[in-house]
Order: sequence, then C-alpha cells, then structure tokens
Amino acid sequence: MAEKPIINLFCLSVLFLNLSLSCCAAQSDDSVYASFLKCLQNNTTPQDQISSIVFTKTNASYSSVLRAYIRNARMNRTATPKPTIIVTPKQISHVQAAVICAKKIGYQLKIRSGGHDYEGISYVSEVPFFVLDLFNLRSVQVDMKTESAWIQSGATLGEVYYEIWKNSKLHGFPAGVCPTVGVGGHLSGGGYGNMLRKYGLAVDNTVDAQIVDVNGKLLDRKAMGEDLFWAINGGGGGSFGVVISYKIKLVPVPETVTIFRTEYYIEDNATEITAKWQLVAPKIDNGLFMRILVQPVTRNKKKTVRVSIVSLYLGNSDTLVSLLGKQFPEMGLKKQNCTEMSWVQSVLWWANFDMGTSPDVLLDRNLDSANFLKRKSDYVQKPINQNGISLIFKKMMELGKIGLVFNPYGGRMDEIASTAVPFPHRAGNLFKIQYSINWNEPGADLETEYLSQARKLYSFMTPYVSKNPRGSFLNYRDLDIGVADAKYSYEQSSIYGRKYFGANFDRLVKVKSVVDPDNFFRNEQSIPVLSS
Repeated sequence: MAEKPIINLFCLSVLFLNLSLSCCAAQSDDSVYASFLKCLQNNTTPQDQISSIVFTKTNASYSSVLRAYIRNARMNRTATPKPTIIVTPKQISHVQAAVICAKKIGYQLKIRSGGHDYEGISYVSEVPFFVLDLFNLRSVQVDMKTESAWIQSGATLGEVYYEIWKNSKLHGFPAGVCPTVGVGGHLSGGGYGNMLRKYGLAVDNTVDAQIVDVNGKLLDRKAMGEDLFWAINGGGGGSFGVVISYKIKLVPVPETVTIFRTEYYIEDNATEITAKWQLVAPKIDNGLFMRILVQPVTRNKKKTVRVSIVSLYLGNSDTLVSLLGKQFPEMGLKKQNCTEMSWVQSVLWWANFDMGTSPDVLLDRNLDSANFLKRKSDYVQKPINQNGISLIFKKMMELGKIGLVFNPYGGRMDEIASTAVPFPHRAGNLFKIQYSINWNEPGADLETEYLSQARKLYSFMTPYVSKNPRGSFLNYRDLDIGVADAKYSYEQSSIYGRKYFGANFDRLVKVKSVVDPDNFFRNEQSIPVLSS
C-alpha cells in the first residue's frame, strides 16, 4: 500500500506554540525590528553599520532580497508566509549576533545559502521567523600546497569549481552539477555529483568546518568535537547551528575527460537498455558515471518514453568505447558519440552550457530565477526486470509530464561505511531515483495536477524501491514523507528522519540534544531533541 502524505501540522500549531513564540507574534513588526536592531548593535562593533544588513518588509529592497534566492516559484506567491526580517551578514560576527538576538527575541531563525531547498523551508515558515541569508559570505580560498580549500556557505558550487580551475587544471571536487547551488545546504545535506562513484559524496571529502552554535560561539572541528562535525556532514546543518564554511580536500582529475549523451525510445530498445544499465552502471569502472533521464515525450505523433544516458568518464574516449563495447555492447557507443575535454569544460557541459563557453559563466548566480517544481527521491536495491520497467514507462506516459533521473551508485559508495557520515545509503543500493517535474505557469489547479503526477508515480514505484524504511535523500527535500509536529516530537520527526538517515537518526538526535537542547535551530524536517 502506498504511503499517505503526512499532513503539515505546522498549519495547526497555534495552540501548541511555546510561550516565547506566542508573545513575539503579538508584537508589531516595528517593535520587533527596533529590539532586534538594538540587540545586534549591542553585540557587534559600532562601525559595523548593522542597519545596512537588516531588511524589514517596509524596506524598498526587501522583496528583491527575498526573491533573489528563491529557486522554486511555488514559494514565491503573495500568500506565502514572509520573514519579518532578513539578515544578510557580511562577516562572521554578524552571524553570531543574529543567532544571539533571534534567540533572545524568540523568533525562529531560517538559514539560507543558495535557495535550492526544494520545499523552501530555508525561507518559509508558518510561525514568526527571520531569515539569515548567507549570500555575502562567499569566500573560496584554494591552497594547492595542501590540495584543499576553505569554502564559505554562501558560495555557489560554480564559484568553487571556478576557483579550483583558476588554481589547477588537474584538480576538481565531487559535488553537484548545478552551479548556482549554495555550498551550505549542499554539503550539510550530503552533496553528490557525477564523480561520486570515484570519490564518494562531497561530505566524504571534508576535513574541517566552522559553525556558529546556539550560544553564538564560532567553533572549528577541534572546538565543536567529532560528534557535531559528523552531524553537519550530511545531517543538515540547519538543525545544529549556522555552518559558516567547510574545508574540503580537492581530488585529482585527468587532463582529459570524456562526455557523451545517447538516446533511446521504447519503440527501439529503451526498455532493454534500461534493464541492462542497472546491472552495468553500478559495477563498471569507478571513473565512469552514467546517469539515465527517463522522460515521457511525443514522437511521430505518438506517446513514448525517451531514455537518455548522460555520462562523464575520467579518461579518454578510446578507453571508454572499448570499456562499454565489452560490458555494455547494447548501447552501441561509438567514438563519434564522445567528446574529450577538460574537467572544467565537462562541468559547463553538464550544466547545459554550450561547448566553448568560458568558465567565467560559473560566477553567474542567476538571481531571481525560478520555475515551479517538485522533487521526490527513492533508492533501488534490486534490479527492476523488463516487465517492471515497461509498466513504469506505461505509467509515465499515462501521467504525461513527470520524469525520472537514475543515478548509479557502486564504486566508492560501496566502500564507505553507512555510519561514516549521517548519509546512510551506501552498499546495497544500485541507484538513486529523483522524481522531477517542472512547470512555468502559476495557478492552483495546475499546481495540483503536477504535484499529483509526482505523488502518483511515487506511489506506483513502491514495489520496486527500498523498504523499512523507504529511503529518501535529504538534499531532495520532500515534505510529503513527513513533517515535525508542533512539539517537534521524536516520534513524529522519526518518520522522515529514518527515511533520510536510517539508523543514523538516533545518533543525530543525541548530538542535537547536547548542542541545542532547547531546539532553537528547527524547521519542518529538523532533527528533534530527546524529550526529558
């Protein structure tokens, strides 16, 4: 039986809010701003000009600052709850003061970096709240002597890749393929990209971090301790504090890498290709990542499904064609299907830029740019047979718009323990599924239709995916799988917590209970504290 979406109990939370929230809700925005500003000034130096980094709803720039990093247009409507104040810190002391003062006033503090949180919980809440937007904290400092880099949470992945490229043509970092994603959310949620079979997740390659804790103290790995460092490397930083930066270790990449994209349709051999892909993609050479895109389309006036294999190989095309000729001859890959390039050029190609585009484009943040979208996720642990694949394709054609993305695991992902970081989905998982649907026009009926497609296909996929619990990926945030109740109880939170973190959930709760016992850092899917 399909799991039913959990009702968002935040809408029903008025009677259960703690006293501080009840009091702050009764205050006027002006009085809250005055109290907050005075507190900030008392906790920073006078020359900081604190008022220039604080935006209220009456500020002329408020709307543009809020919209700049909303990446899901579903969260940009008139009726969407808005923060009373947006704080845009320019230095770490501003973050420390913001934490101290938000806690003192009793407002919820939402933390935003790049805004790609699929459900908008970094900038939307049903209770009075502030947004701490880290986009000004975007430093990327590469040190080639140690082959490492300090990257601040407000930097984008594109900026990280650009600075690595400026310093070395033989180094990279195994993070996501979308260059406008913010470092803070991406890494604190796990972070993966097209080199995960070779090097694992982004958080498998971090060596230090800085966090501002609930008391406003700045801590590095040594000061925070190994438990907290473990927690913010995949357990969601927003549950534990404000992650300022991560120190990452760079990984070697060859001078030449190879990319290709091939397409198949049902009336050709898409079903057979997809079935064989499950057996090959997670087991083949660790330097090869072959993503599958499954999309319902119309071809020759008939509904069909197109299967696209999009790949990165850390090597040259001759070796790749020979490799796939032996292990996946059904693909029919030829050298003319492949293109050799540098690693940074492959980053641009995967981000859908034209061949020959300058890496400078990685610095473009594409502000205030969003369409309407919904994402969900699953893990597959046993190959789906051809009959099952045919049924899935048929269901997708029936629904009409919803697409699937298959990301192969195996390789390094099989070698790292499921407890090494909070992200538990390691050995035993063949691939991860992303359910992906976008639309461009507003409207309640349209939104209901598209959300319904995502949920129907998710329900249909139940027999084919992981169970007890049915796994999900934190970076593909999905409120359908559960939300915290108004009391942020362990029982309610464990519903989504075990899907995201498996057996690691309880360790995360223990860490949370030590570092933030009053549950100041919280959101709809945060880690709860142990009840007394």
